[in-house]
Amino acid sequence: MPTPRQQLILRKVVEEYLDSGQPVGSKTLAADPDLGCAPSTVRNELAMLEEEGLLAHPHTSAGRVPTDAGYRYFVDHLLDKTGGKELVRRPRLELDLVRHEVDEAMRATTETLSQVTNLLAMVTAPPLETAEIRHIEVLTLQPQVLMVVIITSTGGVSKRIFTFDEPVDPGLVSWAAEYLNEELTGMGLGARMLLKRLQDPTLPPTERRFLDALTPAFTELADTAEDTLYVEGAARLITEHRLQDLEQINELMTTLERRVGLLSVLRQALAVRDIMVRIGGEHERPELRSFGLVASAYGLPARRLGTVSLMGPVRMDYGGAIGAVREAAHQLSRYIETVYDEA
Repeated sequence: MPTPRQQLILRKVVEEYLDSGQPVGSKTLAADPDLGCAPSTVRNELAMLEEEGLLAHPHTSAGRVPTDAGYRYFVDHLLDKTGGKELVRRPRLELDLVRHEVDEAMRATTETLSQVTNLLAMVTAPPLETAEIRHIEVLTLQPQVLMVVIITSTGGVSKRIFTFDEPVDPGLVSWAAEYLNEELTGMGLGARMLLKRLQDPTLPPTERRFLDALTPAFTELADTAEDTLYVEGAARLITEHRLQDLEQINELMTTLERRVGLLSVLRQALAVRDIMVRIGGEHERPELRSFGLVASAYGLPARRLGTVSLMGPVRMDYGGAIGAVREAAHQLSRYIETVYDEA
């Protein structure tokens, strides 16, 4: 366990390295009035921190840089001791989520988070299967072309086009809209009864065949009800955080392309009580080991529905990221509660 003075020195190294991106030397630290130590004392403490694996000593420099373990110790034990200056210089996170549909709220959140932090922002939307059907429209676009529109309790809108070999009876279209709204409104997209109601054996043959043709609008929507991932700020991350290493950039692009793996990582935040922080080598997936990740769940009081997260280089402002993610998750949770309450 680092001594109080070693903890202070570690905090100073992390903060200085976050600001400058350059290894921090003993002379710089000794000049800090908060320490009040001679350069020889600082050098000794830096050596001790290096032995403990919290700092590293690049061979090209006399200064030290934090290791993944050093960042982890900073996040777990020192972050709350940074005082008010960090909060003063961080832009305020303001999300305007009032009366947006859910997908617009997700996009607004990722855009705002990325702009405020200059990091890669990601939000997973509530699984579609958690939503209920609020309203259904069956519209005639052309005599042989119909569109089925499904509006869910979360404000989501799904549209599916169907083309028939012959013109469709307008009376059949009108009947289908009325029947579907009567039978399916209020049902969850993942409900087992949904398919049974679409295959009602008591209906006349013509109506049954017509509903069979429209069934994919509902069953395929439920089958593909996976988490939707909204991402913003990849270009900003590369430019603002100087991802000059081609390997790092390739790893980032690969991660974003393979969203299934990324989603599996983000889902882990659903089981974490507050904020999940993963730093560099702590990631199980090799392609993420050049990055830091801060994530939090949001949702209803009794159920977590999705995650808000920020990803950046290991050398990033964890205090700012944690504060922004926590606030975004709080605001999204409040918004989601109003949406589901109105369902």
